[in-house]
Amino acid sequence: MNKSLKRLDLIFKNEHDADVILEKSLKRSNEELIEDLISSGLKGRGGAGFPTGLKWKLSAEATGKEKYVICNADEGEPGTFKDREILSSVPHKVMAGMAICARIIGSQKGYIYLRGEYKFLVPQLNKTIDEFHELLDKLNLDFRIEIFLGCGAYICGEETSLFESMEGHRGEPRNKPPFPTDAGYKGGPTVINNVETLAHTYSIFKYGPEKFKDLGVKDSRGSKVFSVSGDTPTPGIYELEFGMTLQKFVDDFGDGDAKAVQVGGAAGFCVPRKKFDKTVIGYKGKLTGVSLPTGGSMMIFNSSRSMYNVLHNYLDFFVEESCGQCTPCRVGTQQLLLGIEAVKRGDKSSLYLEQLLSLAETMRITAKCGLGQSVANSFSSIVENFREEMIY
Repeated sequence: MNKSLKRLDLIFKNEHDADVILEKSLKRSNEELIEDLISSGLKGRGGAGFPTGLKWKLSAEATGKEKYVICNADEGEPGTFKDREILSSVPHKVMAGMAICARIIGSQKGYIYLRGEYKFLVPQLNKTIDEFHELLDKLNLDFRIEIFLGCGAYICGEETSLFESMEGHRGEPRNKPPFPTDAGYKGGPTVINNVETLAHTYSIFKYGPEKFKDLGVKDSRGSKVFSVSGDTPTPGIYELEFGMTLQKFVDDFGDGDAKAVQVGGAAGFCVPRKKFDKTVIGYKGKLTGVSLPTGGSMMIFNSSRSMYNVLHNYLDFFVEESCGQCTPCRVGTQQLLLGIEAVKRGDKSSLYLEQLLSLAETMRITAKCGLGQSVANSFSSIVENFREEMIY
């Protein structure tokens, strides 16, 4: 097996110097800290890729109601398990990132929205939070962090649904605008970043933006933590640079018979073997070949796997997790599932797949939030690249 990829250890390196990094950062101006984030090129590691420095800047400039810092630890994307490990191994990095953000935007309150299935992390996290509060008191920073435990709804990984959940309502997405930087939790300007993004800010404030920017490629700076699963001899969590081709990834982590990789979980894209060398892992930009972002999930499938079964599992998941608020998602997910079942049974001809693909694209355009919009990613990429497996 070709071990060509450089494994990094920026995120999980257990550096017990949060007090030093915080004290050093708090002596600098807000403008300098934001400039470091912007110049580093850090983009949100949840998959959407919004520039982190710009998000903090917009919230800092917002006026009006009380402001909030929220760590999105609702790690519900199938095939993703990295944030759990970050919170278990280096929670102080995440909390330091939250505290510095709070100073910049003028917030006194922060929350870690923790996935309900990660309830076992609560005792240790609360202990770490108590210790962290003692540090903040020494540094005269009036900021407190609490844990908010989710109830297992996939939709609450979407930021505005998460706010609704925290406010005691049913987890459903809000209309945008306004955006969270202007009106988020309880209507106040809110910075919401996922666990990995906040851990990266710690590294940037410690080592400087240039070291972070040296990793990766243009438009996709820095490293990324990947959750590797499926048909691989080495499943687990790995930190790698952005900008690698999928072929290099498969050379390192595949079993020698990989026919497809699902990049980004059920909401991501399925890439067939013939496109491995033309697909780059990173955010859209001026990269060579097709670039695909990922929240971290990388599922490898070999020739023994039925891609019909894979797609069926994804659609089962989306049907179950759709909040039902908008018709394109509520009805569309069900019709896609019923449609591929009908084609597989022979009740519908293979031409019916074209209508289903059209429906998926309609969902991408008309669904209210990222859940309904992203169904087309896995559906279209699997049907188009493995059409014969949908029929026979």
